[in-house]
Formats: sequence, structure tokens, C-alpha cells
Amino acid sequence: MSAGDDSPGVATDGVTPPTRRELLRPVEYVGGAAIAAVFVGVIVFGATRQWNLTLIAAGVVFIVVLMVTALVAMVFKPDGSELAALAKEAAEDRAEREEKQPPTPE
Repeated sequence: MSAGDDSPGVATDGVTPPTRRELLRPVEYVGGAAIAAVFVGVIVFGATRQWNLTLIAAGVVFIVVLMVTALVAMVFKPDGSELAALAKEAAEDRAEREEKQPPTPE
């Protein structure tokens, strides 16, 4: 297989490539944890005016929020209606990608 065979959005081995939403999910977790850490940091610094305590509290909150959201995401198991909605969304994404793909000459 050459480097030219790997075009984005096209499955070469029969595996559907991840959607943009699936690729950005870790960014959502880190972003949410960062927002919570900044919020706690502002509150702690406003109350104590001590940078070391502020950084410690923000770091602890960042790690705890990140771990909790990751663990909740791993525990989550979709039910039948959610699986149907996910399958419908995946089919729509697949159809949209196929529309954007130029026809391959054969």
C-alpha cells in the first residue's frame, strides 16, 4: 500500500473511519476539566490570595473532573433507542461523506 492510497474519510480496510465528533470527544473532556479548574482557581485565589494554594486546588479539580468524566463515559452503555439513533446518524454521516467524495475512475 502506498502513501497515495490513504485518502481521508475513505475506509481502505472495511473499517469506518471515526467521525469528527468521535475524534473531538477527548478534547471535550479536557476542555470541561480545564474550565472547572479555572473556575475553582479564580474562587480560591479570590478567597485566599495565595498562588500555591490556588494552583494546587485547580490541579486537583482538573484531575478529579477529568477522571470522573472519563470513568462515566466508559460506564455509559447506550440502550436500544440510542443505538438506533447512533446507527441513523452514522448512516447519514456515511452518505454525506460519499456525496463529497469524487467518483473514482475505473
